Amino acid sequence: MCHQCQRSDKEKVVRCCCRKRFCVPCIQRWYPRLSEEAIAETCPYCRGNCNCKACLRRNDIIKVGNGSYGSPESKDEKIQHFKYLVHALYPFLEQFDHDQTREKKIEAEIQGLPPSEVEIQQAGCYNDERVYCNNCRTSIVDFHRSCPNCSYDLCLTCCWEIRNGCLRGGVIPCPPKEMGGCGHDLLELKCMFPESWVSELQKKVKKIVKTYELADLNKISTQQCSCFKSNGKIDIGNGKLRKSASRKDSEDNYLYCPSASDIRQGDLEHFQSHWIRGEPVIVSNVHEFTSGLSWEPMVMWRAFREIKYTKGSSDLVVKATDCLDCCEVEINIHQFFTGYSEGRSHRNSWPEMLKLKDWPPSNLFEERLPRHGAEFVSALPYLEYTHPCSGILNVASKLPTDSLKPDLGPKTYIAYGFSEELGRGDSVTKLHCDMSDAVNVLMHTAEVTYAPWQLSKIKKLQKKHSAQDQEELFGIVHIDNQEAENHVPESNGKFKSERANPSSCGEDYCAEQGEFSGGPNAVSENRLHGLETAEGGAVWDIFRRPDVPKLQEYLRKHHREFRHICCCPVEQVVDPIHDQTFYLNLYHKRKLKEEFGVEPWTFVQELGEAVFIPAGCPHQVRNLKSCIKVALDFVSPENIGECIRLTEEFRILPENHRAKEDKLEVKKMSLHALSKVVDDLEKLTR
Repeated sequence: MCHQCQRSDKEKVVRCCCRKRFCVPCIQRWYPRLSEEAIAETCPYCRGNCNCKACLRRNDIIKVGNGSYGSPESKDEKIQHFKYLVHALYPFLEQFDHDQTREKKIEAEIQGLPPSEVEIQQAGCYNDERVYCNNCRTSIVDFHRSCPNCSYDLCLTCCWEIRNGCLRGGVIPCPPKEMGGCGHDLLELKCMFPESWVSELQKKVKKIVKTYELADLNKISTQQCSCFKSNGKIDIGNGKLRKSASRKDSEDNYLYCPSASDIRQGDLEHFQSHWIRGEPVIVSNVHEFTSGLSWEPMVMWRAFREIKYTKGSSDLVVKATDCLDCCEVEINIHQFFTGYSEGRSHRNSWPEMLKLKDWPPSNLFEERLPRHGAEFVSALPYLEYTHPCSGILNVASKLPTDSLKPDLGPKTYIAYGFSEELGRGDSVTKLHCDMSDAVNVLMHTAEVTYAPWQLSKIKKLQKKHSAQDQEELFGIVHIDNQEAENHVPESNGKFKSERANPSSCGEDYCAEQGEFSGGPNAVSENRLHGLETAEGGAVWDIFRRPDVPKLQEYLRKHHREFRHICCCPVEQVVDPIHDQTFYLNLYHKRKLKEEFGVEPWTFVQELGEAVFIPAGCPHQVRNLKSCIKVALDFVSPENIGECIRLTEEFRILPENHRAKEDKLEVKKMSLHALSKVVDDLEKLTR
């Protein structure tokens, strides 16, 4: 009997030493990368990547949190990592304690007492409860002001802004009912932690900083890594760099791209030397060290269906996003995955680009797809940073077990793709900035082939779209499509109709202009070093933090040249980055460089590559093929300052903005991390 399909009528089966049998049709369908000889030697069951129904339902998967991965076994290494964390987070703690001390002095002046005699009442709050400021909606960490009558809460930042704006004397009344308060009492100073908890922690950390010779993060950021020659020039021949930009007079046009095998040999400090400078890092071949579990869509669907499917369940219908109008559509999950592999089209033959974000929901990922969840974590590089439970340098992993934790993933992103820019309905993740650091791994790709007749219809539709853009966006009316084609503003991208298979991505990619050199827009024959676009699944554009103001200015200036909901021009901009309404195509990337001198890091993510995106770096992605990516957020000590800065940006967004809510609570996270590290360090050095 075949172990995979449980049928005994198969003519030919391959036997393994474990006595499991696999029939040839199942091998060809479910394990196309394994030969019959390889299965006879070690079958999928022995390899740990069997995707039969029984194995997909197994409940003996090792949970992510049970392992010690991400934490070194050596006591000395642990101590060094803890010192690194303390030194990185100490500036935040000093500022936090300073802000609270300032508010306590104000309270002392209000009460007419010395600060040492002021008693602050601790607010009643459960560990798994998140408390927000009623005015700005940012999370409250410790000191705040609260109404004793209606429990209206106000964060310290809002208190200071109110005093500086219109209030003298320091006393803040509860706002009227129309503003969410009661209008009766004065707001009282309260704390979330025990009153002296933060100040005592600050004393302990300060003592550690003085006692040990801690690594200076500034020295790490300026020390020369092996990517540079002795003369200070970039060593492009070392095999671990990928050219991703062509900025003049710049040393950061190349991104650090080690292989997973390099990391296994010890590469953390090299990673840190790039990471602390706010540079993305790309790690290749991360799937080489996994069990080889299949990420084929139908395997994932079978795993999900078999684990939780019940009669009458709605789990088989999902809400996907249609990239053409950015609106949600309901679709059967089997139909969605069929379209992933074979393609889907609208009635007019225009490619239908669908995206499925966060499926299954990240809070259910381990429950619905336990084996895939474990497989993903095993593929992650730099587990000291990325392991969600035991990463010794992951600040997010230090939260108490009974506290409310942010949803950091893993999250799946399953999307259709098309090799060339369509102009409308491109399969993209629009420009945005994550609330923390993130790692994104390309787990699977599928190439869809389009017939010549459909390619011809696509080109005709593009001409109509170009004419409409000319009229709506630029006020130019053309008599016929031929004239419109000759005056295309290039904001649509280009499509080469002579290619029978546009899903093949073999042409050179121009790093200087971010364009395919084979197309009509090409202006350069430069080639990204070491690029193998045959395996490429998605094009990434990641912007540097210092370029954000100019990027924002460009988008505000040209916002009506972009389309968003229902394919309509973007009429209003609140925040060009956090609105997530813009995707800069080839034309706009070129104009951005011409007008403001800004160019992103642009590269193609290949199968099995993990992309590390530092907090504060805006980025966008376009899928060249159908892709399954899995992403995980983490919080590195080097980027705590950026996470806090982003929290302040979210804080001043309008009330109903999509990015308004402070879901990360990075300040609370940092305090708990410091407290735990101090305790662990004292135990290890006692």
